[in-house]
Amino acid sequence: MLDLPEYPWQLLAPYKATAQAHPAGLVDLSIGAPVDPTPDVVQAALQSATNWPGYPGSSGADELRDAITEWYGRRRQVKNLTRDNVTATVGSKEFIAWLPLLLGLGPGDVIVYPTVAYPTYDIGAKIVGATSVTADSLTELDADTRTKVKLVWVNSPANPTGIVQEISTLRAIVDDARAIGAVVASDECYAELGWGRWETEQIPSILHPRVSGEDYTGLLSVYSLSKQSNMAGYRAAFVAGDAELIAALINLRSHTGMVVPGPIQQATIAALADEEHVAQQKALYRTRRQKLVTAIEAAGLVIDHSQAGLYLWVRDPTVTDPTAEDSWALLDRFAQAGILVGPGVFYSSAGNGYIRASITATDHEVEQAVSRLKAGL
Repeated sequence: MLDLPEYPWQLLAPYKATAQAHPAGLVDLSIGAPVDPTPDVVQAALQSATNWPGYPGSSGADELRDAITEWYGRRRQVKNLTRDNVTATVGSKEFIAWLPLLLGLGPGDVIVYPTVAYPTYDIGAKIVGATSVTADSLTELDADTRTKVKLVWVNSPANPTGIVQEISTLRAIVDDARAIGAVVASDECYAELGWGRWETEQIPSILHPRVSGEDYTGLLSVYSLSKQSNMAGYRAAFVAGDAELIAALINLRSHTGMVVPGPIQQATIAALADEEHVAQQKALYRTRRQKLVTAIEAAGLVIDHSQAGLYLWVRDPTVTDPTAEDSWALLDRFAQAGILVGPGVFYSSAGNGYIRASITATDHEVEQAVSRLKAGL
């Protein structure tokens, strides 16, 4: 039996109980699960594909793979992808967790992931017995560690911080990884949800021509429709990049039955072809986000980074030299107001003092949160 840590969100139970005891009830800003309806165009495509008696291919239907390559060209400025460069996955989280195993990594290998990051990158390393190291650049590692690096995770836009990596930064990571023969996998599922500057500028992919040099060797871009299309329950995602790696991954996934159901593939095709629902959903999030930003700042708190994605990375500016306890203390202040948020310590010690607040709440819940924040924490 693998000795994995307890799932961290269970630690929120007492704070959730506190928030639920608020006279006006709980406002949950902790997880970031979509709350708005799945778009009609997606639901219609799913319903029309319910008669599917045979097995779908593990790589995804040719029609789906074509839709993925077309979407990368249209929305991510990634050109010259073919069917051989892409494959469907059962959500992005399973792919992130299992990629080290699929790549054949194990004890003695090093997996690098961002300093403040989604815990699943580390879980993937633990599953195979590899060593995980946090760093935002390979130049931060000592020479001995660098020789053992086999996989580098990038997350841009980042969860939880909302940081967007510039093209020059991504290019440096790719160049450094290629110099030591490491694979770079980039988790990009918030790429359609840029704010401020990134409303008008395209958030760069690891496969962008100025990053990859139009050479996808050793590169993988991971994307999910959970956030942009309210399809979290569909587990609809895909990966694009190095054709040789993709072929090997498809073979392994075929052997293990990691297959996206046929009707879900059809729903994914419909979602990728329709930009209107993405823009409409982003407009809802933009309004909710601005209301929460204004209220959080009015409460005397500071929001750092948060340039893209569905979260606000929040701290109390009066706290110096923050510890893990400071994250829990700030979380408790929110809970006393009936608002449940996530503690920054879930994402490493670099998150000490922070909480992560999601903007994926209903309009009514956002208004409730704003009212309570204005009343003071």
